[in-house]
Order: sequence, then C-alpha cells, then structure tokens
Amino acid sequence: MRTDIAEQTENESWLASCKIYLQKRVAILFFLGFSAGLPILLVFSTLSFWLREAEVSRASIGFFSWIALAYAFKWIWSPFVDRLSIPLLTHWLGRRRSWLLISQVSITLALIGMAMSDPQQNLIWFVVCALVVAYSSATQDIVIDAFRIESAPEKYQAAMAAAYMTGYRLAMIMAGAGSLAIAAWASESEAYQLSAWSLSYFVMAGCMAVGIITTFVANEPEQNAEKQLALQQRQDAIEAKLTDTKLPRFLAHFIAWLNIAVIAPFTDFFNRYGKHALLILVLIGSYRISDIVMGIMANPFYVDMGYTKGEVAAISKVFGVIMTLVGAGLGGILLNRYSTYSILFLGALLVVITNLIFAVLAFVGKDLTLLSLIISMDNISAGIATTAFITYISKLTNIEFSATQSALFSSMMLLFPKFMAGFSGVYVDSFGYVNFFIASALIGLPVLALIMLLKKIIEA
Repeated sequence: MRTDIAEQTENESWLASCKIYLQKRVAILFFLGFSAGLPILLVFSTLSFWLREAEVSRASIGFFSWIALAYAFKWIWSPFVDRLSIPLLTHWLGRRRSWLLISQVSITLALIGMAMSDPQQNLIWFVVCALVVAYSSATQDIVIDAFRIESAPEKYQAAMAAAYMTGYRLAMIMAGAGSLAIAAWASESEAYQLSAWSLSYFVMAGCMAVGIITTFVANEPEQNAEKQLALQQRQDAIEAKLTDTKLPRFLAHFIAWLNIAVIAPFTDFFNRYGKHALLILVLIGSYRISDIVMGIMANPFYVDMGYTKGEVAAISKVFGVIMTLVGAGLGGILLNRYSTYSILFLGALLVVITNLIFAVLAFVGKDLTLLSLIISMDNISAGIATTAFITYISKLTNIEFSATQSALFSSMMLLFPKFMAGFSGVYVDSFGYVNFFIASALIGLPVLALIMLLKKIIEA
C-alpha cells in the first residue's frame, strides 16, 4: 500500500512538473527564445557554410567567427539597457519591451542588408551588416534575460528557461537546417549561387516577425517599487555627497547614476558569494568551451566531407527538431527534481561525448547514419546543458540588477570560448579534423571537475 501511495505521489509530481509549461508566462518565453535563437547561427555556423561555399579560406572563416564576440562583450552596454529609457517608446511599451522592439527591428534590417550583399564582391559591407546583427542580437539577449528573471518567481525559472531553450533551439534549427534547405532548394546546382543564399537570409529576416509580435503581446514585467526606491535613494545620497565636494550637479548626477548602474551590480555579486565568486565565474567562463570551439568548424566539416546542404538540412530538420524538444523539455523537468549542479554536469558530459563522436565520423568518412546520431546527440545535449546553464545564472542573479548581471554571466560564458574558436580553422589546417574534435572534447574535462568541486562546496 505504501509503495502504491509513493508511486502515485511520484506520478503526480512528474505531472505537476509538466503542467507548468502551460503557463502563459512560460509560453511567452518560448517565442522570445525563438527570436533570440534565430540570429546567432546566421552570423556563426550558417554564415561559415555560406562563406565556405563562396571559397573563403577556413582560416578566414575561423577569424570571421570573432564577429560573434559581440555576445561576449554585451556586459559593457548592459547597464545602459538596464537603466536607460527610450523616448516615447518606453512610455508606450515599458522599458524592457521598448528595448526588445528596437533590437528586433535592427536585427531584421541588418539581415536584409546581408541578403543584399555578396561576400565575394563587397566583404566590408557584408561584415558591417553581420556586426549589426550580432550587436543587436546581443542586446536582445540582455533584455530577454532581464524580462525572464523579472516576470516570475524562482519556482517558474527552470520551466521558463526550458521553454526559452526550446524556442531558441528550434530557431537555431530554422537558421541552420532551415536556411540550408532554402538555399539548397533555390540552387540550380551544387555550385555556389548568391541568389540562393540571399533568398534564405530574406526568409530569416521575415522570421523575426515572431519576436516582434511577441513583444507587443507580452506584458511588461512589474518592477519592485520598494527596491527601485531604495536604489534611487542610494543614487541620490551619492549625488548629494559629490555635490558637496563642489562637483557640477550634472557631473555628480552622472557619476552617481554610473555607480548604481555599473559598479553596484558587480560589487553585489562578490558581496553575496565571497571567496567562492571567482570559482563560479571560472565555471561560467568555461562551461560551453567544448561546444563552442567545435561548433565553428561543424559546417565547414560537412562541406569538406562531401555532405550536401540538402542532406545536412534534412537530418537536422528531422532528428534535430525532435531532440531539441526532448533535450530542453527534459532539462527543465530534471532541474525541477535534481540539483542544478547535477544537471550542469550531465549536460557538459554529453557535449564531451558528442565531440568524440564527431572525431569518429571524421575518421570513418561520410556516413549519413552516424551523422544522424551526432546531430541528435548534439541537440539533446545542448538542450540540457543550456537549460541548466540559464537556470544557474538566473539563480545567481540579483533581480535588482537583472539585466547587467545576467549579461555579465552570459558574456563570460562566450568570451574565452569564442576567442579560442577563432583559431579553430588554423588548428584543422595543421592537425586535421580527427585531432581537432578529440582536442575539443578534452578541453571540456576540466569543466566536469570544476562542477563537482563547486557542487561539493556550495551544496555542503
């Protein structure tokens, strides 16, 4: 009898974990996740496929990936996104939604600019448009992170992170497999055709309508009046002290604002986590290194192995979509039942295993079955790992400084890995794909040890 009751309770617990995905606030994050996930591959791996077909060298493609470093430096302008209002738009939509709309429209226009460019003829304009996409997309990420953290209490954060990641990964498949499928369909042969890639990027620009519509449908998060008043009082006190030192009032006001917007979010984090803060930052800065370093060479690898755009797109579309849903959904459910550090470890371990399977494929040669397995594992592991990571940084973030701190954490996740990824093409040219994939797996092993160490320290 007790066993039956325990099983019933367990089933109800799993059901409750699943029902949380029906909440409106969770659904909003799914569509915002789609808007966030769409641009990144269009200036990352999909772009590398386009450039490789246009006969740009692998080394140049590797360096071209540094455009995506915009995501790693977004903490620099995040305080302004967090605190500044946009004239007219903020009054109409609110601070978060006004910044969302500006960034989404900028992404759309820049993608149209890329669609109208030819990297073989006008590379400078092409790079400028790609940079605008990257910086606007990074700004959108800042706002969505703050929106998510401010929209619901902690008990919803894992589900919202999972919904966000599901939308994010589906958008990545659209920007990856979808864009390749469109380019393949529009091509009259396997030779490089600018018109095919232009059509693909025009369609991707149109897909940004999902995010724009969601911005208008969503409700502006409610601000904690007491905390906002406390921050304003701190700013006023700093300004008063500076004014007493004979500083001009406008300069005293700016310095006081800068203290609250820029300095306070960083000091708050170190005050809360003390001597463990540096270990946490090291984990954040290295968690995705194995995945990101490998990712920039994935599509050039497919091209060099002889896979067609259609083959890669078809496999990604079928297995990728299914495993994305499984990975993100499973990640959210597991995070509601087990510790965040445990799921962080699981996600990082799966990424290491996936990279090793890439090495096997590079050794074996072209094999559609093995490619299907890799793409499946890549999506499920990325879904679990990223959902766990988003939940982790959400728990680390103080809601008073949500945009700035979350931008700092997610920027640190990308800074060192993106820098290392820039040399991936040079490494492949020197040592080959097999050694590259093995090396990209091995650099993920210290991350596993760091997770276990922090789990032991923090959860003790």
